[in-house]
Amino acid sequence: MATYVIGDVQGCYDALQRLLLHVEFNPADDQIWFCGDLIARGPDSLATLNFIKALGKAAKCVLGNHDLHFLASYFGFSSLKAVDKLQQLQQAPNLEELVDWLLHLPLIHQSSDKKQLMVHAGLAPEWTVDDAEIAAAAVSYQLTHQPEQIFAIMYGDTPNMWQQAKTEQQQWRFTINACTRMRFCQPDGALRFQEKGSPLKQSELVPWYEFWRSKPHPELFFGHWAALNGYSPVQDIHALDTGCVWGNTLTAYCIERQQRYSVAANN
Repeated sequence: MATYVIGDVQGCYDALQRLLLHVEFNPADDQIWFCGDLIARGPDSLATLNFIKALGKAAKCVLGNHDLHFLASYFGFSSLKAVDKLQQLQQAPNLEELVDWLLHLPLIHQSSDKKQLMVHAGLAPEWTVDDAEIAAAAVSYQLTHQPEQIFAIMYGDTPNMWQQAKTEQQQWRFTINACTRMRFCQPDGALRFQEKGSPLKQSELVPWYEFWRSKPHPELFFGHWAALNGYSPVQDIHALDTGCVWGNTLTAYCIERQQRYSVAANN
């Protein structure tokens, strides 16, 4: 049995199929973890969702910011743009079924032995791993019971520190921002969202994973940050978004072999 952790697919269905063929994925024995942003911007989000959903227990997924934005649009709290390339998904005959499936995806997934953890963007500097799990579980509960309450308050950059989140709604927004949007933080750990480029071009802000360099954590896997091109300098924190939707590569990491595999975005 092998466990493969795959970076942002973003509707790149053909590249996903070639990557699974490359690693000789066997759904009867192997498992795939998807780091979120399953859909949007790529050529075939509908086929991607249908395929991953059909994998059943062979697939473990977390929600990314693009997945949540699509769900918010479904419930009337945002609007999609042509660049999202989600018109086909919006018109799918099984749309309600796919929406329900997405609503049941968590923000964080941990292995049964707690040795590995996957999140789309990262873990807030103020948190412990237990804090992150509790905060993420609270959001997941609302998504499966009263999703409108989440999407009504989801958008916004504040509060940018956990200790400033005084209400449930503020805690939900902070948790979603940390788990699905965060890249850089201020030196005091406050989240910053405007900058998306390489850490090499930043002198004042700190990549979120640097705060975890000296903190206890399981082996961490994240996507979201294509500008890293799959590189994280912190031991046991793996960046897996290698920009497939931007014409680069789609990458998988095999936990058991500690090995990366990539395929080009185009044949």
